[in-house]
Amino acid sequence: MEQTICTTQDGRTVVVLAPTGRLDITTAWQFRLKLQECISKVSPHIVVNLGQVNFIDSSGLTSLVAGMRDADKVKGSFRICKLHPEAKLVFEVTMMDSVFEIFETEEDALAGLRRGLVS
Repeated sequence: MEQTICTTQDGRTVVVLAPTGRLDITTAWQFRLKLQECISKVSPHIVVNLGQVNFIDSSGLTSLVAGMRDADKVKGSFRICKLHPEAKLVFEVTMMDSVFEIFETEEDALAGLRRGLVS
């Protein structure tokens, strides 16, 4: 899983995580732990790039929801970008596309944070 640290113009640190392959019962727990670590030790502002995740199940969705809640608890932000077409269908069928802030590109997801729109 690729991890990138970005800094906004106002000095805010944003962690971009880019898991690959499957986000399912066998990998979701590791991803969840990584989210917790990033939120507690690096920054409460998270962007998850799902462009290389071609399969996601309920365990994967649960890890994303938990990450969003963790970020919310510490007044952070949680955004998703670049949904792979296969994963996008899962988000739509489960109506999770209305729960998360989802952006077409990583740049779009970071743009609002750079403008300081997230408190």
